[in-house]
Amino acid sequence: MQQKVVIINTGCANISSVRIALERLGSSVLVTDDANLIQRADKVLLPGVGSAGAAMRSIGQKDLIHTVQQLSQPVLGVCLGMQLMVEHSHESKTGSVACLNLIPGEVVRMQVNEQRLPHMGWNTVSTAASNALFQGIPDKTYFYFVHSFCVQLSSFTVACCEYARPFSAALMKDNFYGVQFHPERSGEAGAQLLRNFLTL
Repeated sequence: MQQKVVIINTGCANISSVRIALERLGSSVLVTDDANLIQRADKVLLPGVGSAGAAMRSIGQKDLIHTVQQLSQPVLGVCLGMQLMVEHSHESKTGSVACLNLIPGEVVRMQVNEQRLPHMGWNTVSTAASNALFQGIPDKTYFYFVHSFCVQLSSFTVACCEYARPFSAALMKDNFYGVQFHPERSGEAGAQLLRNFLTL
């Protein structure tokens, strides 16, 4: 029986590209903000672009914060979706934004010296060879990034990248996984990562 894959409808712009990437792998994908359907899914994706404040307001207005926090199946956050998985985001000029508190960590503005922000384009990712999300993906593989904020390295970092300074390219705690890059825009490596997620 085909597994049920749900993308949480956060109201963000990159949902269709994530859905298409999963459908290319043969998955049947539902985009929804219905808590019951999310809870019954085999795999859940939390996408996002834009600001943490707007995304958390949207998730809160849809009454989904507790729903996401209670999920026990594999959940993958993508780009802003990964940042929403940590405790706080400091991207707002008016103070920190409380996030989903699924993985310890905070989102901070990238310190890039003379380099440009956003960090946009292809960059290599150093991975923990034993991590199931990166099975079959060689160390230093290129993935596609677009972001100006990041989560710093911690014991929950399972892959890192460097743009002036190192930052977390992927996080994991229990059933919650997050990637800062866009697998749906990262060619075969991104497809392999999504394939790995679907087989967790």
